[in-house]
Amino acid sequence: MTASVDPLLLDELARTAAADGITKRVVGAVIADPEGRVLLLRRTADDYLGGLWELPSGGVEEGESLIGALRREVEEETGLSVIAVGGYLGHFDYLSNSGRKTRQFNFTATVTTVGRTVRLTEHDAHAWADRTGQEKVSTAVREVLDTWHERTA
Repeated sequence: MTASVDPLLLDELARTAAADGITKRVVGAVIADPEGRVLLLRRTADDYLGGLWELPSGGVEEGESLIGALRREVEEETGLSVIAVGGYLGHFDYLSNSGRKTRQFNFTATVTTVGRTVRLTEHDAHAWADRTGQEKVSTAVREVLDTWHERTA
C-alpha cells in the first residue's frame, strides 16, 4: 500500500506551493474503472459551488502528506479504499470559499474492487463518467482528465 509517486516530487510540490503563496492544499483522485470511466461526485446544491461535478478531493490536514490526504479523502467521500497511487497529473489553483489561495494536486488512484458500491457522505450524487460525461466538470478538472487520457492512450 505504498505510493508509487516519487517522494522528491512530493517535496518539490510542497516547496513550490509555499513559494507561490498557497495557504491551502487539496488533493484530487482520478479513479477509473476497467472501461475507462472516471468516478465523479456532485456537490450538494447548498454547498460552495453547489451542483459542480468534481473528482473525489479534499483538504490536506496540518502535518498530513499529500498521499495520506488522498487516501483519507477518497475513503471519507466514497467509502472506497485506495490501494495504489499512481502518477501525478498536475495541479490547479483557485480561491476557496474562505478566500484562501488553494492548490489542488491531482493523482491517479486505484481503489479496492472498482465498481464496488460508492457510499457518499458529502455529495448528493456520483457517476462513473465516460468521456462525454466528463465534460460536465470545471475547465480545470477537464484539463487534469485530458492529461490522464493522454497518458493512458
